[in-house]
Amino acid sequence: MISHRRELWFDIPGRRGFVNITPDVEATLAESGIQEGLCLVNAMHITASVFINDDEAGLLSDYERWLEELAPHEPVAAYRHNLTGEDNGDAHLKRQVMGREVVVAITAGRLDFGPWEQIFYGEFDGGRKKRVLVKLIGE
Repeated sequence: MISHRRELWFDIPGRRGFVNITPDVEATLAESGIQEGLCLVNAMHITASVFINDDEAGLLSDYERWLEELAPHEPVAAYRHNLTGEDNGDAHLKRQVMGREVVVAITAGRLDFGPWEQIFYGEFDGGRKKRVLVKLIGE
């Protein structure tokens, strides 16, 4: 069995954003030489997310609007977490909704996606470097 690990780093300048990281994950898979196995991709920060969906601008805009309705950033005093001096209570909730990680099967050396599926990094408290772990296991 082969195990391969890579970290992807992101520095989203705004508070929130979405990045299609599928090409980075595919490049990591190609580096590994794994033909059959599993690919784990997870956000290594508690205010960021990794998820799978369609790379369509309208959908990403809908996510932005929907998440802000579910957990608006302001007023920051609405979140008990922010009593610690932080202003990112909303980002923790957004991450919880969008998820921490995805697992994708590897078949014949490729990510085994359904139609339109892509892997995204979701940032909910940007302005600093954060990382995503790509861990591949297989043969």
